[in-house]
Formats: sequence, C-alpha cells, structure tokens
Amino acid sequence: MSYGLSSFFKKILPKRLFYRALLIVAIPVLVLQLVITIVFFDSLWIKTNKGMTRALVNEISAFIESYQNEVNDKDNITNLFSLFLDLNIELIKNERLDNQDKERWFSPIDRTLRRELKSKFTLGSYWFDTTNYKELIDLRIKYNDGYFKFLVPKDRVSSSSARIFALWITVPAFIVIIISLIFLKNQTRPITNLARAAERFGKGENIGEFKPSGASEIRQAGHEFDKMRKRIERHLNQRTEMLSGISHDLRTPLTRMKLQLAFINDKNSVKKLTEDINEMEKMLNEYLQFTSSSYVEKDEMFNLTELIERIINKYNNQNISKNLVARVYINGRKNLINRCLNNLIDNALKYANKVNISLTKKNTNLFVIIDDDGPGISKNEYENVFKPFYKIDKGRADSKSSVGLGLSIASDIIKSHGGNIKLEKSKMNGLRVKIFLPI
Repeated sequence: MSYGLSSFFKKILPKRLFYRALLIVAIPVLVLQLVITIVFFDSLWIKTNKGMTRALVNEISAFIESYQNEVNDKDNITNLFSLFLDLNIELIKNERLDNQDKERWFSPIDRTLRRELKSKFTLGSYWFDTTNYKELIDLRIKYNDGYFKFLVPKDRVSSSSARIFALWITVPAFIVIIISLIFLKNQTRPITNLARAAERFGKGENIGEFKPSGASEIRQAGHEFDKMRKRIERHLNQRTEMLSGISHDLRTPLTRMKLQLAFINDKNSVKKLTEDINEMEKMLNEYLQFTSSSYVEKDEMFNLTELIERIINKYNNQNISKNLVARVYINGRKNLINRCLNNLIDNALKYANKVNISLTKKNTNLFVIIDDDGPGISKNEYENVFKPFYKIDKGRADSKSSVGLGLSIASDIIKSHGGNIKLEKSKMNGLRVKIFLPI
C-alpha cells in the first residue's frame, strides 16, 4: 500500500528542481493561510455575524410585539424603531407573503439569518432575500392579512473586517510566493547551466571556459566538473596525439619498404610483402579515423535525408534500397554523421548482398535503420562489437586488415549527438543497425 502511494506521488510531483522547491515553499504558506482563515471564520467572523444577526432579529421581534401592543399611535412606534435602530419599515396590507425560498446554501449570512428567524418566528411566517439589493437585505415578516417589509443594511448582520482580513491574508501570501519565485529562479539557474554544460560536453561540443555560480555547494560542484572536464580533454588530446604520432611515424618506414620492394626480383615475395604493407596501411588509416572521431566540429542544421541519399548514390549499387522521409533536418555535426553512416553501410556491404536503409520521424525523434541479409551476429556479441579493437571470430568476422574500430567510431558519433545505437535481428534474416537521434 505504501509503495503504491509512493509511486502515485512520484508520478504527480513535478520532475524539475525549481518546481519542487517552489512546492516546498508554497505549500506550507498556503496551508498556514488556510488554517488561519478557517480559525478566523469559525471563531471570529461566524460568531460575530451570529451575534449581530441575533440582535437584529430580536429588534424586529421587539418591534412587532410593540406594534401589536400599541393601540393608539402605531406610526410613532414605527418611526422610533426606524430612527434609533436604523430599520426601514413598511407595512404591506392585504398582500400575501411570498414563501418561495431564496436562501443561498453557500452564503454564511443566509444560513445564519435563517437559523435566527426560525428561533423567533414560525415556519412560513418570514421571508428574506439578500440578492435583490447590493447593500440591503429585504426581510419580510407576516402580520395579520399582510406583512412587514424591513430593508436592513447588510453591515447589520456581517462584519466588514472580513474583507480587510481576506486582503491581509491573501496579499502577503502572494508576495511571499513571488519573492520565492525570484530567489528560487536565481538558485536553480546555476544548476541548469551546469547540467547544460555537462550535456554539451557529453556530446563532444566545445563549451569553452565554464564559470561556476550560485551557492557554495553548487560552485563547488561546478569547479569539480570543470576540473574533470579539463582532465578528460587532456587525456583525449594525449590519446589523439599519441595515436596520430604513432601512425605518422609508421608511414615513413612503410614508404621505404614500398620503395625497396621495387628492387626485389622475386615476384611471389613482392606480392606477399605488398599485401602485408597494404594491410598495415589500412590499419593505420583506421587508427587515424578513430582518433579524428573526437574532432571538435561545430553544429549546423542540415538535411539528413539529402545526406543519406548522397551517400547511397556514391556506392552506385543496385542492391542498396531506401525508404526515406523527405526533408528531415537535424542540428549536428554533418561530417561525423557522414562518417558514421559510411562505416555502417561499408560494414553491411562487406558481409551481405542486399542492404535496405530507412529513415523515419516520430514526434521529436529520428530513426535510421540499416537492414541486410548477411550472416548476422550472435546476440551475445551485440554489446561487445561496439568496444574498440574488439573482433569476433565467426559469423561476420572482420577481415585480417581490420582492427575492429568501425562500429566503435559509429557508436561514439551517435552518442555524442545525444542518440543511441543498437543491433537487432533484421527482417531480411541478417543484421539490423537501429540508430536513434533526437531532434
């Protein structure tokens, strides 16, 4: 039961820190205001109104009794009560009292007046309406063959302090909440900036110099993030420089070896050595491609559909089919996306006869799916093949000249754009590469 209640509150509570903090501030203020309002209306306003209404009903009852007992000068009694008790009294003769109930159930004034009249007069001998006049109450009491009509100011039965109290209880609450909004916005902005910087850095973008701000704890988190970012960038630069240096240094002896092969007369030996040298050059090219996959490139808005069509046309292969949504634009690094798709299509063509490429759009998400009819990959290897330098032995085993970086490069590029890439079994009984990219 407690778990279900906890899950319910997790679903309805806001996810953002700003709104959660606002609830922490606003809910106690509103609850406090509600309690104070209930206590005020119960102990002060309702009881005060009840006393004032009872006094008014007693005055009306006293007037009617005095009017009945007076034989000679009834007009004098009417004038005295009208003058000293602020009652506008009119005797309506030979007219039936309207017994239609006009009491408003939600009005405290109507309920209190009904109770007090019921305690002094018999049911059906009175009638009142608090809505006909803006500042007056129309109250009628049956008398002989007619009735008395009393026009009573509303402030005779209700305290005017209620409006002032409502104003004082509401305005400070709004002021407190508005001040809280301003302060909470200033406190959550540094956290939002830190999260945005971390997201951009995670995508491989250059965020420049990050300046922490806000409370001391947030500043500390910002400083630690900046230190971590610089360490990661330094590590990536060292890795890139090391692999680039090694690849560059190895090209020189390979070039000399190619020149020396020209002086060897044994054609069989030359052919074998040439194949080995070409294999080493291909490995070096893959190393260089892997190091350049983290190259900082500025984002730009480009037509993904057009890019995929240009890549497919470059192969000039009738075995490649396509199903693309027209004019799909995405903000990203065009050269990296181009390299990623080239790697995946090259990999598919290496092991399959037919390849199908589809591009679909659903809400704010893009899906690029590459299906082939090749031998596929075992499910146990789906995660492993994205690891750098990982090679499988059977099924879609890489050739000797591959170092196992193609899928790793593609995965890094897609994840740097905030997307994801995974492998599935294709409908063509081969391998399916499914790419998700947010717009």
